[in-house]
Amino acid sequence: MANRLTAIVTRTGDDGSTGLGDGSRIGKESARVQAIGDIDELNAFIGLLCCELLPKKMLDELPGIQNDLFDLGGELSVPGFEKIKIEHLNKIDASLQNFLSQLPPLKEFVLPGGTRGAALAHVCRTVCRRAERSLVALGKEENVNLVSQQYLNRLSDLFFVYAREINRQAEKEEVFWESMRD
Repeated sequence: MANRLTAIVTRTGDDGSTGLGDGSRIGKESARVQAIGDIDELNAFIGLLCCELLPKKMLDELPGIQNDLFDLGGELSVPGFEKIKIEHLNKIDASLQNFLSQLPPLKEFVLPGGTRGAALAHVCRTVCRRAERSLVALGKEENVNLVSQQYLNRLSDLFFVYAREINRQAEKEEVFWESMRD
């Protein structure tokens, strides 16, 4: 693989702009940069989740998801470019079905918690939801890949299911929401 990063400190962003993959420059406050940043943050939290004791199937899937998210960031860095395809979405759907088939049905809302790994999976879920909202907001201004939006929506569901499965395998009871009683 060729050297892609020749310099980490370029100083070109000191003026509040950033370069896109097509060579153009935009403000760091733009909806596009916000979406890229939220996806990057999600990827970092997934890296942290991978440091936990997780079921092997999850540990096998998470690097692929991280690569997909890096591709999604690349997609967003080149306006009009589409990298995320229906096959990416199908992988998430298959994983959801696989893990859901092992979990008991829910009768109550689940609060984030249980094990540390499950709590981190919930953090990934919430950061993923934010990234999805950022992508939807960008879509109000410019065309975005609908499959990428769907991917983030399903991925947040997968992190919820991951959290439940992590607790199940650790034999840790889920924490259920209790409505305030009058």
